[in-house]
Amino acid sequence: MLQRKHVLIGWFFILALYGIILMHPRISMAQNTPASKKERVRDLYSDTWVGVDGLGRPLPTYKDVGPPRKDRTVGMFYFLTFASGGEGPYDNTRILAAHPDAMKDINNPAWGPLNMAHYWGEPLFGYYVSNDKSVLRKHAQMLQNAGVDTVIFDNSNAVTYDQARNTLCKVWESMRRVGDDTPRIAFLCPFGNPGGIGTRTLRELYDTLYAPDLYPDLWFKWKGKPLVMADPSYAEGNYAPLHEPAQLIDGDPLGQSFTAGKSFTEVGGEFPTWNTKNSGLTIVLRAQGPTGKVLAIKKAANVVDNSTVYITSKEPFPAGKYYLEITDPVGQIGWWSYSGNVYDGGTAFEGGNVTVGDRTLWIGYSDSAQPAQLSPGKVNDTPEQEAAVSRKISDFFTFRTPIAPYNIQNPPPDHWAWLQVYPQAPQRDSKGNIEQVTVGVAQNYNATVNNTAPMSVPGAFGRSYHDGMEDTSPGAVNWGYNVAEQWKRALNLDPPFIFNTGWNEWTAGLMDHWVSWTAPPPIFVDEFTEEYSRDIEPMNGGHGDDYYYQLVSFIRRYKGVRPLPPVKPMPITMNGNFSEWDKVMPEYRDAIGDPVHRDSPGVGKAGPYVNNTGRNDIVAAKVSYDKKYIYFYVRTYKKITPHTDPDWMLLYINSDADYKTGWLGYDYVVNRHVGEHLTSLERNVRGKYQWAPVTNVKYVVRGNQMEIAIPRKAIGIDTLPAIIDFKWADHCYAKGDWTDFTLNGDAAPDDRFNYRAKLIRDFP
Repeated sequence: MLQRKHVLIGWFFILALYGIILMHPRISMAQNTPASKKERVRDLYSDTWVGVDGLGRPLPTYKDVGPPRKDRTVGMFYFLTFASGGEGPYDNTRILAAHPDAMKDINNPAWGPLNMAHYWGEPLFGYYVSNDKSVLRKHAQMLQNAGVDTVIFDNSNAVTYDQARNTLCKVWESMRRVGDDTPRIAFLCPFGNPGGIGTRTLRELYDTLYAPDLYPDLWFKWKGKPLVMADPSYAEGNYAPLHEPAQLIDGDPLGQSFTAGKSFTEVGGEFPTWNTKNSGLTIVLRAQGPTGKVLAIKKAANVVDNSTVYITSKEPFPAGKYYLEITDPVGQIGWWSYSGNVYDGGTAFEGGNVTVGDRTLWIGYSDSAQPAQLSPGKVNDTPEQEAAVSRKISDFFTFRTPIAPYNIQNPPPDHWAWLQVYPQAPQRDSKGNIEQVTVGVAQNYNATVNNTAPMSVPGAFGRSYHDGMEDTSPGAVNWGYNVAEQWKRALNLDPPFIFNTGWNEWTAGLMDHWVSWTAPPPIFVDEFTEEYSRDIEPMNGGHGDDYYYQLVSFIRRYKGVRPLPPVKPMPITMNGNFSEWDKVMPEYRDAIGDPVHRDSPGVGKAGPYVNNTGRNDIVAAKVSYDKKYIYFYVRTYKKITPHTDPDWMLLYINSDADYKTGWLGYDYVVNRHVGEHLTSLERNVRGKYQWAPVTNVKYVVRGNQMEIAIPRKAIGIDTLPAIIDFKWADHCYAKGDWTDFTLNGDAAPDDRFNYRAKLIRDFP
């Protein structure tokens, strides 16, 4: 009787907890799709998703790490440096595999030109450019699902990458408009301010993003203000706009509005091609603005680098307001521009939207012998104006001065590091409280000199470095021993902010010397090979996505996890009356708008990358059961396509929650062979992507909803309680490995993640 009493109390506790979960606003798994007005961001409950990485490491759950903890924030170093055109890509892993002797000779032709950027390996998404919208969307998903709160862009080299940043912001803002959450954004400015580069970088960021109030929902705030990792003194001093090229990207035209004080017959711009050949564009002149009447069009081919191309007219255009635009790039081409506003009566545009700055303009007036460049006006403000702007910037941001060295054990207050060697020092605020700690995958540091050193020099702290030495055992690079040691230190210090280095740096320049280091070997400072690199983004081959799931695991240990409510059992009548699913809980969610559609150039000669496997957009799923059946429900954003489509709406089931059996843990798959009313249930064969028939099961599809009834005995669920992990996937199958769910179609949930259905009691 005592044992039975404990069981009853246990059941009472579970049911009571379930009721609390359903009522709690932060952990209820409601079914609004897309996000309602009250629920601006549609919570996917990704912290409740389960999974096991390629090394067999399971993700921690609520049972392992406890409930969510307040005031715990994760930042990720992020890079926007990859542009189309030019040479390469040069991949050190491939170069050294084919030419191992190149390590002794920096002049080996396999290396390519000196100072050229080199990849340490190939990203899973290929050698993508930083404005590849498909990749930017996928990055947002992966980082958000992992629990990353903000990306911090690397502007330490005094380049702000405005175009790539704005493209990212547009993509992430579009995701947020439909209810998908994304990380927010912040910036790391140069270390120190020689020549005013820190001031210039901060001012450029302020002028091009914050002052015009662009993408405010994406601004990451710390202590109530947008965070910037910059010395507060950068807000002071004069600032002269830079004359710099803006690259023309297909789908994002560049433009300039201007006011002509008198009639003209020619107008054009100065267009860089970055020393490439066969570049071209289309120039359009409009009246008034970007939506004004088209007055003239010219297509220009074989544009010479930095040449001026004009639209001309025999009949003069009268004085007034106009808009000059370039579109449809061929090859690599852009428009020389100013980073600040230097003309009266006009401004720069990008993608049809106003942006800070001006484009170079050449105008041939009717009374002039030849065209002349429109001269910039006064590019410097008066001292009084500069002082007012400085005060605005000083008051606008929360400043944290970036620290460059990796071994400062007692940093000044209100300084933040970006990378440190173990054991990392805590960064404290002005009151002495621990505020920030770094976590790095690897460090370009050498114990011999006890200082920063190139990654390509023996002794660097690679991915396998821990406990004061490099682990040279086979496969050590996959396990992330270095970053695990750093995470454990960070968890012990338990700061409110953890800065991760990093997501997608990927490249470093080939040098023959750096500081006191000279070739041989070839000098690569920040990245070199798989071992001596520090990117978490999944790679093609090698350690794959192991570091990504290691990140997820440690973030959950830092932040906690919400409890997953058990399935509320209800019998389902398989007649397409989907309203009865309304009462079934919980609802398992997937992002809106994420089926894969990609068409983008790559870096150098890589690409183009084209993938149109995206088809049905899966947005929600549910599970119910009774004594005989387990019922699965799925909903898509639009009407489900015909069942005759290939790889159509596959349902993968891990019926025992054991990832050592089946393909990627999946013991069964549904829908590989679909009829009008019955569909196939198949069992996995020997852990490969091979399947054997079990039985046919009933399914119903109407509009954007589908339900399936599977006999419990058919998948081995004879008694309860039981746990089932599952995934829906449409048009994902390509190679029969883990990359299918990341690169193709739409998987719900994403990547290796799975939903977990907890079946605790039989239906009465």
